[in-house]
Amino acid sequence: MTVAAILVAAGSGTRLGHELPKAFVPLGGAPLLVHAAASLRASGQVGTLVVVAPAAHVAAARELLPDAVVVAGGATRQASVAAGLVALPDESDVVLVHDAARPFPPPEMVDRVIAAVRAGHPAVIPALPVTDTVKRVGAGDATGEPVEETVPRGPLRAVQTPQGFARDVLVAAHAAAASGAHDEVTAASDDAGLAEGIGVPVWVVAGDELAEKITTAVDIARARARAGTLPPAAPPALPRTGIGVDVHGYDPSPAPAATLHLAGLGWPGERPLAGHSDGDAAAHAAADALLSAAGLGDLGSQIGTADPAWAGASGVAILGEMARRVRAAGFEIGNVAVQVIGNRPRLGPRRAEAEGALSAAAGAPVTVSATTSDGLGLTGRGEGVAAVATALVVPTARPGSPAPQARGRNRSASKR
Repeated sequence: MTVAAILVAAGSGTRLGHELPKAFVPLGGAPLLVHAAASLRASGQVGTLVVVAPAAHVAAARELLPDAVVVAGGATRQASVAAGLVALPDESDVVLVHDAARPFPPPEMVDRVIAAVRAGHPAVIPALPVTDTVKRVGAGDATGEPVEETVPRGPLRAVQTPQGFARDVLVAAHAAAASGAHDEVTAASDDAGLAEGIGVPVWVVAGDELAEKITTAVDIARARARAGTLPPAAPPALPRTGIGVDVHGYDPSPAPAATLHLAGLGWPGERPLAGHSDGDAAAHAAADALLSAAGLGDLGSQIGTADPAWAGASGVAILGEMARRVRAAGFEIGNVAVQVIGNRPRLGPRRAEAEGALSAAAGAPVTVSATTSDGLGLTGRGEGVAAVATALVVPTARPGSPAPQARGRNRSASKR
């Protein structure tokens, strides 16, 4: 499940008494939203970060967080979260919603929220037990307010962020309450409350005192005093790229019914390629690029021709299995680009079909292009087909954890 986070930083922060919007107020050498973004990413699980900023400060937020998606917020917090939802990538399954006014949520707390969503809870909130005695009061006058009830504090919880949701739940909850999103009187200040409104059960996990909210000048003074005692946030995980190359000659003695397999498709009437599997050079190059980006070696070290289980296997099956191993090693796949080099077949008319087949196998976008070598080399002489691929992956393991190791037994790297 791919995790994305919406960082809500569009509030004015008038109660803070500062000329800047609250999220842009400096704290320990950086604005609150920079601390909050670093804290979310320190968990090592957040991929895409969408920052919702005041319209007049979108450019400033992009400069502060160049690797985040920044969009303009709305008139209310609910409207701002809705704007962030629209900007999420399609592959995001788990969505965190976090307030920039809470700059220091510990990674362990973020992990608890994500783990509970992944365990099947559609809406999850971190919270702390209420320790103060709570009174319900009635309408008062200039001298005070009358107590109507002492509320039992045992089952009460003070809610924090980030809150976590299955994406479809959060989208449905906001859609159901959209009519009141743009008025402070009717807008919700809590996304879990919107989920409750459509009948979704909300699960509570342990919060943390470090995730306290900054609302007043006293809060920020206390946070500034504490900021110097906190360890520096782990840097965001940087993307990794890999390259893969595969070449297959045409089968010199193909069976009568043999078919060319290339870019995840069958090509009736074209000469088939030779190989231990189906010889799909494009799919194999894509798989090699993914393994290269993740530091997992290549197809020869992962499956090789000594493994009878992969004899005759389709290229899409191999690509799908290598994509699974890359994710199991602690990476999310961004995209793969493949270029096929050869005189035939003509890929152009079936490019979209090929991209669909390879993307489905990889579980991520795969683009396909084609070229010739102007009569030069093996491909130019019409003796076979080559493919070159690049891939981008992003580590999802916690920063500081051991680097992923190559997996699989060392096997022959001869042609697949």
